Amino acid sequence: MKKIAVIHDLSGMGKCSLTAAIPVISAMGVQACPLPTAILSNQTGYGSYFWDDYTDRMEQIMDEWKKMGFRPDGVYTGFLGDARQVDVILKFVDMFCTEMTHILVDPVMGDQGKVYKTYSEELCEKMRILVQHATVITPNITEALLLLYGEEKMKKQMELFSGMKEEQLLGEIEKLGKTLAYHFRLESIVITGVDILCSDGSMKMGNLVVEKNEAAWYFSVKEGGSYSGTGDLFASVLSAGMVKGISMKECVQKAIAFLSGAIHDAVLEGTDRNDGVCFEKYLKMLI
Repeated sequence: MKKIAVIHDLSGMGKCSLTAAIPVISAMGVQACPLPTAILSNQTGYGSYFWDDYTDRMEQIMDEWKKMGFRPDGVYTGFLGDARQVDVILKFVDMFCTEMTHILVDPVMGDQGKVYKTYSEELCEKMRILVQHATVITPNITEALLLLYGEEKMKKQMELFSGMKEEQLLGEIEKLGKTLAYHFRLESIVITGVDILCSDGSMKMGNLVVEKNEAAWYFSVKEGGSYSGTGDLFASVLSAGMVKGISMKECVQKAIAFLSGAIHDAVLEGTDRNDGVCFEKYLKMLI
């Protein structure tokens, strides 16, 4: 059985991070090997939470895995609390990865033109180093701009994007994806969660795949708000599919189909965005 090292936090509530990644990767027939970055009572969107930082203990786990001769087929990195954790992951790559290891980096730093509380210029600079080791990265627009330009220029560019019509916006994001791929010499980039206002006033969600300087869009109906863990579920499908030899375009289509049903149910049920989506009954779509 193929194995993926999933380097993420563990949140007791919120259906995100490891609690989202493990069932998805497992359903796709790949063993998820969690390396926790932190233990939280619940994801941080709830406002109040307990956080136990695991940075120092990550290396202790890595040392034990080294004794076992652990060689993962893939690595999936998600939310990282600070630049020090990026250093640990870079050490992990040196210890366990070969040219055959498929590495997915989700450079979690911000969304909707705003940086998260954990963001710092040092974190962004370290993330630029980490993504150069990746097979694929899955930034949203905000994170793609942060990687290329930093916070100040990101905000200016997001303002420009907000005034664009559909055709122009899609074209500019394609340019952004190709620039990112060229700058960091990446095999694949998936720019995720692009909200698009259509000419008829409806909303759709776009995900852009850039490979070999070619861009392809995949769309779904935009429903509800931004639910906790949906990005983690999306990236988990991609990471498992990648180690199984499934093309990135097919992985993205599979992830969209899987999430669309779960999000639709959450909207119908009036689920709070912090509680995440009820994805469990849709896991059979991934088998």
